[in-house]
Amino acid sequence: MATKDDANATKVADYSERMRENLARLEELSTRLAAALGQKRMVPSSLQGPGQEFYVKAGTAVMREMMQNPAKIMQTQMEYWGKTMTHYAETQQKLMRGDLSPPDDDSSDPRFSGDTWNAHPMFHYLKEQYLLNAELVQKAVADIEGLDPADKRRLTYFSQQIVDMMSPSNFLGTNPEALARAVETEGQSLVQGMENLVRDLERNDGELVVSLADPEAFEVGGNIATSPGKVVYRNRMMELIQYAPTTEKVRTTPLVIFPPWINKFYILDLREKNSLINWIVDQGYTLFVASWKNPDASYADVGMDEYVEEGFLEAIERVKSITNQKKVNAVGYCIGGTTLSLALGLMKKRGDTSVKSATFFTTLTDFSDKGEVGVFLDEDFVSGIEEEARRHGYLDSFYMSRTFSFMRANDLVYRPAVRNYMMGETPPAFDLLYWNGDGTNLPRDMVVEYLRGLCQENRLATGGFEVCGEKVTLEDVGVPLMAIACETDHIAAWRSSFRGIQKMGAKDKTFILSESGHIAGIVNPPSKGKYGHYVNGDWSGTPEDWQSAADFHSGTWWMRWEEWLRKQSGRLVNAREPGDGEGAEILADAPGTYVVEESA
Repeated sequence: MATKDDANATKVADYSERMRENLARLEELSTRLAAALGQKRMVPSSLQGPGQEFYVKAGTAVMREMMQNPAKIMQTQMEYWGKTMTHYAETQQKLMRGDLSPPDDDSSDPRFSGDTWNAHPMFHYLKEQYLLNAELVQKAVADIEGLDPADKRRLTYFSQQIVDMMSPSNFLGTNPEALARAVETEGQSLVQGMENLVRDLERNDGELVVSLADPEAFEVGGNIATSPGKVVYRNRMMELIQYAPTTEKVRTTPLVIFPPWINKFYILDLREKNSLINWIVDQGYTLFVASWKNPDASYADVGMDEYVEEGFLEAIERVKSITNQKKVNAVGYCIGGTTLSLALGLMKKRGDTSVKSATFFTTLTDFSDKGEVGVFLDEDFVSGIEEEARRHGYLDSFYMSRTFSFMRANDLVYRPAVRNYMMGETPPAFDLLYWNGDGTNLPRDMVVEYLRGLCQENRLATGGFEVCGEKVTLEDVGVPLMAIACETDHIAAWRSSFRGIQKMGAKDKTFILSESGHIAGIVNPPSKGKYGHYVNGDWSGTPEDWQSAADFHSGTWWMRWEEWLRKQSGRLVNAREPGDGEGAEILADAPGTYVVEESA
């Protein structure tokens, strides 16, 4: 008869055998890991962090602070020491009393949302001490004086990157949830995590790009980007997609959307329930969308001139011809909006009145304040980007993707890495995050012109930016316009967007401030009832003046925009089918071929 001790011995033996199998599997995966890392691309040091000049400035400022105001530094240190000692003493006394009850903790930090961070004394101590350390670094940086505001902003950003990276949640030995999962699964979670890690490395040529969404869960044109339509024109810059009508009547004036070519256009057509493209068609508009070519080295000499002439102006002419209309309404999103403003300025110089009205989504045209992204627009990084683009003929999508991810490192790098690699979970089937990982390359000349002439030198908002042989300014943008900016946008800061629109020459202009960020504030369908928006017709003051006097409205801005657009779009006519009209040729079904091409 088997005893309880026999059962326990069998259990231990089984446990050890399964653990040995998982350890052996980890050994096998480590070989693949080494092979993947052996293929790692050589990332220039100039794109790995700020240049030496920045560190010299920061170090000099710290030394000057120590010499001129040592008392302030000592006070900061004494406060930190006091908090650390108190924290240690309270933890020790509680343990000596045998009190293992979780402390009161109102922390909302999602990195430490698991119960064990509070319930287990050791992990609670680690968490609290880390937060004290983070507070010290943040305060020390904030107290440094004598730095240029731009350098201070960069020091704050890059020091916070280090603070975020050193969170105990990011390391297996100090993450109680990951350790518990490893024990519960007898090491299987670590095997699955290693497999996820190796796959990500192999998929990205040895560079670690954390998968934010399950890459097998979506197919462009299959279960996302499915609004029916046809590619009716194609050149080396873009495919022009005409979407099929869903109403018997449509507005006379067609609408053409120019998305950013930094990303792919289907952010506007993820699923039927959140597709702005689908919603616009349902409101009774003939809609065209430019789907940009994903460039390789053969596009090295393509600059802003080519995007304006062969992209924007060519698309507008084709839409006019296909619909037999003299004018179109145009929308530009992000850099698509920046370039739309260049195209409108050029058209004014040429006496071309083809655009009846313009809408700008999260668009920067005045770069005097570059916002959060400005930490990557100083000379050290821009020179590194320029050198990399000149070396290959294009800027690989990897660099832009990594930059934007680290601007929200906890949400887009560290927490997904913990989930995928330490917990062994499969990335979620999340359409927006799938799109976020589907990046595009940027042509060499375009990158340099954009970063130098627009971002750094701010020519469009000051002396003028030369495009296609003409020098254009914001004053040259004179068509009726509406601009939508987003309150927490970390890519196109809304105040900078406001200042650019404020300088445009249009007499009829409307500004809307949506809640949320660069994507969620735009892709905000009425069915969600989620993010509201602000409106105010007074352009006379600062962005802060505008916001303080603005009226808040719950829900999306989509209907408000459509009501404005309707007034620019003429009477109702019979719906237009894709492919009908002069110069139209059905080349492919939507979403086309360019959007699914692999990066070089």
